[in-house]
Amino acid sequence: MNSSYSFIIYTATAELPEDWNAVASKNIFLHSEYLEILEQSAPENMTCHFIGVFENGKLIATALSQFLDLNALVTFGKRDNCLKTMLRNFVFRNFSSHVLFIGNNMLTGQNAFVVSEAADRVAVLQTLKQASAQLKLMFKSLGKKVHIVTFKDFDEKDSRHFEIAEFRRNYKFSTQPNMVFAVNPNWRSETDYIGALSKKYRDQYKRARKKAAGIEKRKMHLDEIIANEAVIYSLYLHVAENAPFNTFFLPKDHFRVFKEKLKDQFLFYGYFLDEKLVGFNTLVKNGDALDTYFLGYDDTIQREKMLYLNMLYDMIAYAINKEYKEIVFARTALEIKSSVGAQPVTMYGFMEHKLGIVNRLMPTIFGYLEPKTLWQQRHPFH
Repeated sequence: MNSSYSFIIYTATAELPEDWNAVASKNIFLHSEYLEILEQSAPENMTCHFIGVFENGKLIATALSQFLDLNALVTFGKRDNCLKTMLRNFVFRNFSSHVLFIGNNMLTGQNAFVVSEAADRVAVLQTLKQASAQLKLMFKSLGKKVHIVTFKDFDEKDSRHFEIAEFRRNYKFSTQPNMVFAVNPNWRSETDYIGALSKKYRDQYKRARKKAAGIEKRKMHLDEIIANEAVIYSLYLHVAENAPFNTFFLPKDHFRVFKEKLKDQFLFYGYFLDEKLVGFNTLVKNGDALDTYFLGYDDTIQREKMLYLNMLYDMIAYAINKEYKEIVFARTALEIKSSVGAQPVTMYGFMEHKLGIVNRLMPTIFGYLEPKTLWQQRHPFH
């Protein structure tokens, strides 16, 4: 451990050092404006802290921690009602309900920390490990024992930094991959993208666009988001509750607060049928990447109009037109995302359970609680 490295845990964005955003500049999800969203409108069962790592008193890394109390959830998801789900939920509630993430459980990708170029990444990880131990003590003093500490979402290259003594007891795991769409730098418009598709997937594109007849897509501004808040939330909740597993639900004002804080860097698109809002999707501008955020839709309209697929095509068109390098489509719906050209990127996490015996059994337990997702990767380009 490098003795010149230290950390400070902040409970409010008002406490952050002046140069926080300068250090976090590479990732909008560690900027103070985004952290203010978490401060004002995080899920009810989530507590966030912000960690500054210092070298001889100079800020050299910024990090986010999220503590999740899964016992506060009414439901983990309604889709899989079977004995296995009941058993899984029992195990979660009794042995894994208090989870501390170094990272962002609401996103996919390396949004845990940003490290200055000149900093020692290993020393930063060692310091963040110390910070996680301090956070465990803080929560214990509040009567909440942390069951599991997880450092989440690192690609193959970044995961190698964890091959140090401090993480030897951690179980390295991967779940569903992050689906990332690389924008071909030669594409100038959506027409170029369509031309790059093989006949089968060009036909899929044409069929989806034809099905969407009558749907009007509109960029929605803050006043419209506020005016439609109840409908937006019901559309979001429909999708969220039908996911196989949830660790949180967004509060009703989340999208409003997001737009207030990030302004033009947060894009909210509404999909209307006969002037009625039937779906929406959201994007976050993050440097030369677009990150997809939450969406919602009326399921009957989604099936009839192929709404979700059309949303993916719309995001691709926007990324091409605005010259972004990639779209982070995140997890879930792997096959349909691959059918539009997204590629799977394996992401790793590192978890440690407070009980030694459970920790040793983690490879077995995790394999049961998080079964492999079977899906067929599509290859839509020539």
